Amino acid sequence: MGRVGFIQDKLEIKFLILYVASRLIEPVPFEAMQELTMCDDGIDFFDFSECLSNLVESQHLSLSDDGLYAITEKGLHNGAICESSLPYSVRLRADKNITIYNQKLKRRAQIQSDIAPRRNGTYTVTLAFNDDDDQPILKMELMVPKEVMAKDLAERFQKNPEQLYTGVLNTLFSEPDEGK
Repeated sequence: MGRVGFIQDKLEIKFLILYVASRLIEPVPFEAMQELTMCDDGIDFFDFSECLSNLVESQHLSLSDDGLYAITEKGLHNGAICESSLPYSVRLRADKNITIYNQKLKRRAQIQSDIAPRRNGTYTVTLAFNDDDDQPILKMELMVPKEVMAKDLAERFQKNPEQLYTGVLNTLFSEPDEGK
């Protein structure tokens, strides 16, 4: 049975991979490349995997030691020449998915948490929430007695830093309780 999507051959899959890679804001793992590229029913996993490998071999993409794919200058140049041959509907779908993925990457970069053991057996949890220019909106260090508590704090902060930020502001701007 033939393919049903707009992408019809491996060359078009390669064009689409280059199209996707050229629009990502940072190198990504295999799974992300797969998810973002397989936005058309004409692409199957095995063809995608082969094309991705071929693009690394031909130095259109680089593969880092930690398994992250990034576009090279050669890939940018050749991809720009070929991207107009991709069906418009496929480019639109890819652009939508890439935009969402890039927003997630940007968000992850804005929210940072770190755990460091102290000499006395407690832990310091450093929490930072940055703006788009990587300037701190909120940065704090907390001491907790157990590692499990430190991990829990870091995880909770990663999920919703705005809640902590709002809570701190509300507390600091509230009227002090005089009688207590």
